[in-house]
Amino acid sequence: MADRVYPASKPAANGGTAPAAANPAAAAKPQLYRPYRPQPAGHSRRRRHYDRRRCSVCCCCFWTVLLVLGLCLLAAITGAALYVLYRPHRPEFSVSSLRTATLNLTAAADGSTTRLITLFNLTLTSKNPNSHFTFAYDSFAVALSSSSSYSVFLGNGSLPAFTSSEKSVTPLRAIVSLSSQDLDAESVTSLRSDLKKKNGVPVKIQMDTKVMVSAGKLKSKKVGIRVSCEGFKGVVPPEGKSPSVATVSDAQCNVDLRIKIWKLTF
Repeated sequence: MADRVYPASKPAANGGTAPAAANPAAAAKPQLYRPYRPQPAGHSRRRRHYDRRRCSVCCCCFWTVLLVLGLCLLAAITGAALYVLYRPHRPEFSVSSLRTATLNLTAAADGSTTRLITLFNLTLTSKNPNSHFTFAYDSFAVALSSSSSYSVFLGNGSLPAFTSSEKSVTPLRAIVSLSSQDLDAESVTSLRSDLKKKNGVPVKIQMDTKVMVSAGKLKSKKVGIRVSCEGFKGVVPPEGKSPSVATVSDAQCNVDLRIKIWKLTF
């Protein structure tokens, strides 16, 4: 009997060639060779040292911030307790008298210059409304100027240093003057316009000093304050030898802190 021959694969349809058999070796993807490189021992030691140092810095920053917050909280609690216990109030100032002894605006014969001569007598009252605090003032620098749209300097003076004890009222007197000051054209025009007003020259008084606050054995550092007073009427040149008296019933004085940081004053 003759041996039968079986074809290895089915013939391709429509006379086409049979597909080639897949090669397993060719289908396999090549493997990349990655040799292991051991790290030196010093690298791991440096990394552990860096991690410890970074952890120390973080801990130091954390405790510093926590300490600052704790101190701020303690200061706030202490301040609130002192305020509730003592009820502190600002000192109060008032002007009880303002007299104009001299207010001369004199022009030269040729009209080239105009000179101003002034003399004011000022009486003030300082009041301490606190029951547990004492104010110790340095000497005051007093300045008087017109409070119109164009301010004109009218004179300066001073007040002596004094101490205002608890619930006390202290009278103060000062002489504010200006001796033969040359004025520019704008100042002359503004001052002459003010002198023609019915209520006279509107003036403003500024007093600068430093004060130290004490309560028992506790004493604060000296801080700057400014006392500003406005609302005077009747500041006019005197008639004859008697000084003119200004109306001070509507005058008000404000006390503000003057905090100096480097070259800036607030």
